Amino acid sequence: MTETYGEPYEVIVVGGGAAGLSAALVLGRARRRTLVVDAGEPRNAPAAHMQGFLTRDGMPPAEFLATGREEIKGYGVELVRDRVTDVAPGFAVTLAGGRLLRARRLVVATGLKDELPDVPGVSERFGKDVLHCPYCHGWEVRDQAFGVLATTPLSVHQALMVSQWSKDVTLFLHTVAESELSDDDLRRLAAAGVRVVPGEVAELVVTDDRLTAVRLEDGTTHAREVVFTAPRAVPRTGLLERLGAGFQQTPFGSYPVVDGNWQTTVPGVYAVGNAAGFGEQVINAASAGYRAAATINGELLMSDLDAAAGV
Repeated sequence: MTETYGEPYEVIVVGGGAAGLSAALVLGRARRRTLVVDAGEPRNAPAAHMQGFLTRDGMPPAEFLATGREEIKGYGVELVRDRVTDVAPGFAVTLAGGRLLRARRLVVATGLKDELPDVPGVSERFGKDVLHCPYCHGWEVRDQAFGVLATTPLSVHQALMVSQWSKDVTLFLHTVAESELSDDDLRRLAAAGVRVVPGEVAELVVTDDRLTAVRLEDGTTHAREVVFTAPRAVPRTGLLERLGAGFQQTPFGSYPVVDGNWQTTVPGVYAVGNAAGFGEQVINAASAGYRAAATINGELLMSDLDAAAGV
């Protein structure tokens, strides 16, 4: 079968979250022929609201994305609901729907997936009263009774952080042994007033559609209104791996090596948002998309001018 790619796009953006839409907006305004391929799986879908984005504080994530999609349409950017199944050198892109596309530059904004602790009640309440980020949700649940469900010894840091929003914090060690906590950890927890409870958590107790307690395997219960936990972050970086991008190991997983403008080790390929790092909040992701897009536009402009001038 003969592969037919059609006219190349100048830029294909893979992912239609804050990072991808921000990049598309800048590229559209720069009059670049741009396509956004969006699989429709935003990381913050469970959350009713997003916080910390100036002028958009408290806005529902779905509304934010819908507004972004309308904005990029105004600049001629195309958007398709599909999934990229393969990408080859030369930025030959294959979609699940069967389309074969080419681009001069590629922006990967595929985000990550949160794998939650396998404790009954956690996944069901995630984004409601099971939370992961105090900067995202701390104000809304301030001064309530917090629990922190440990997933690794790094959960000590999470417990210390959330004590900024409540003085009633209990750290449930769950599968973390007390011996894994350092003396400094214990001193800091004591200074913050965080109680430490050993023993594996059996379930979260929910009453009348609200979290009311944490039950341990030994049957004891601890009244709590909110539980923070750190999901295991699984970056959706398969496309970057296929292209041979370099990766680096971080405390939160393996992420692509990028420069100050979010370009990977593969020239012409950029990684933005949670595809490039665990801690990229919505406003950070949008900023990364903007910077990558501006860099891409400048590169394309100078490349075309050099070709025309014979430089």
